[in-house]
Amino acid sequence: MSRKNRHEEHEEHADESWLLPYSDLMTLLLALFIVLYAASSVNISKLEELSKAFDNAFSSGISILDKSALIEAEDEQNKSQKQRHEEIGIRTQQEKLMAQEQEDLEKLKKELDQYIDKNGLVTQLETQLNQSQLMITIRDNALFASGSADVKPTAQKLAVAIGLMLQKYPDYEVLVSGHTDDHPISTSEFANNWELSSQRALNFMEVLLQNQAFDPKKFSFIGYGEYRPVDTNDTEAGRAKNRRVEVSILRKYTDSSATNTVLSAISDEANSAPSTTTSN
Repeated sequence: MSRKNRHEEHEEHADESWLLPYSDLMTLLLALFIVLYAASSVNISKLEELSKAFDNAFSSGISILDKSALIEAEDEQNKSQKQRHEEIGIRTQQEKLMAQEQEDLEKLKKELDQYIDKNGLVTQLETQLNQSQLMITIRDNALFASGSADVKPTAQKLAVAIGLMLQKYPDYEVLVSGHTDDHPISTSEFANNWELSSQRALNFMEVLLQNQAFDPKKFSFIGYGEYRPVDTNDTEAGRAKNRRVEVSILRKYTDSSATNTVLSAISDEANSAPSTTTSN
């Protein structure tokens, strides 16, 4: 009986306290292994993306210099587009000005034609609108006596009437040109047709400029003599057509080359003189 009691006493008092620190140690080791595994785990997809990014940067991708060139090309393209837009805007504005000019000149021509019809001047005056100018042609017998550059009193009234219509459009350049036939002349006043046609153009321009609404800087004159006939000089009717004064209202926005040709004629022909003297 004593032996049995001693055995039960031994089982009741067995020391098992070591299990607690052992379990704690095992828990810590497990946590350590989990942390180490997590730290060593690699995201394969992210690694592949990173690898591709480096490959592009150092091989087939856009380098820093390439990127700079790309930026410059883009800036150049933007600049070119801006310039095209500005050019389109300028052309649009130019087209509007051209349309307004065409409307102005057509309106002026209509007013001149109505004046000509109303006053029975169809055989003396004529208007023509083309790509460079609106031209008013006046036969010389309506303006001057034969061989003279003095504007007739009745013609001065005509000049005043034309001026009143022109003054509504003061921004246009006006060129007054004189023309004669090919009959020779040599008088104490005029040595040749060149001088006669020039003086006639000047005198008629001066009558127009009596209108204070005009700016003289926009007016010029030239004498062509017999060198720009509009008909034959072999008949009296043809010579009568060639003796004329033309008042040209020059366009500003259309066919600039034609306008420049008209204006350059002032200097080109004024610097040359005919070798023979001819008359009206």
